[in-house]
Amino acid sequence: MRTMAILALGAILSGCGGAPEQPATPAGDANTVAPAPAATPEPASSPTPTAKPSKTAVKNDNYSFEYAYPAQAAAIPALAKWFEGHRAALIDELDKDTAAFRKEAADGDFEFRPYESTHEWKVVTETPRFLSLSAETWVYTGGAHGSPGYDALVWDKAAGQRLKPTDVFTSADAIQRAIGAPFCAAIDKEREKRRGAPVVRSDDSFDACPKVADTTLILGSTDRQKINRIGLLVGPYVAGPYAEGTYEVTLPVTDALLTAVKPAYRDAFGVN
Repeated sequence: MRTMAILALGAILSGCGGAPEQPATPAGDANTVAPAPAATPEPASSPTPTAKPSKTAVKNDNYSFEYAYPAQAAAIPALAKWFEGHRAALIDELDKDTAAFRKEAADGDFEFRPYESTHEWKVVTETPRFLSLSAETWVYTGGAHGSPGYDALVWDKAAGQRLKPTDVFTSADAIQRAIGAPFCAAIDKEREKRRGAPVVRSDDSFDACPKVADTTLILGSTDRQKINRIGLLVGPYVAGPYAEGTYEVTLPVTDALLTAVKPAYRDAFGVN
């Protein structure tokens, strides 16, 4: 169900049609200049034409782990190297955490429950400037239930640089000003469907408007030429209780949102 949801969102953001079931994160304002290169920019490199999707599955007494990224990412050596490092870091963390938890369970005489970790990256869209990727994650650490989550990144082909989607905007406040109201309206509409009653503002955080910064932002496109869609992936407890699941909102790029994009990236965006 989780995979089907993010596939549907990817279809909308990439212009392939379909209706989704999940959401994404932001940031941005407009007076700053050029994209500040990462402290150590990754070098541009030639794509590897024969690249294939990568999928890793590990299962042992302490945990089960799955990690995947698509051929489009594997075809870019510097980006593939980052994915390999990210995967190794997650496995290392699991090794340490589960070993500690197993010892804690033995010392405390309670049941050890194996952890679960899934990180599956998929292409949201690809334009002449950007390769936009998102990941759906699942983590279980021995509690009552697991937790779904999201991740996202953008590969800037022109700079040969990996970015967070929020890096192309000037600030979190700017993007909140640009899309906060339509985002809130879309969330309230979906809440009403799920709850069977209109949302009434109260002291309960689940009745408030979620902050855009509490979601995962995804850059999308309907024509694969310009970024003209923004996806917002919303995890549990952000817009409602765990039982309500996750939310997804897709919004068009407007003039207001375009002003929140850093000047150096505006040519890669299109108002829809």
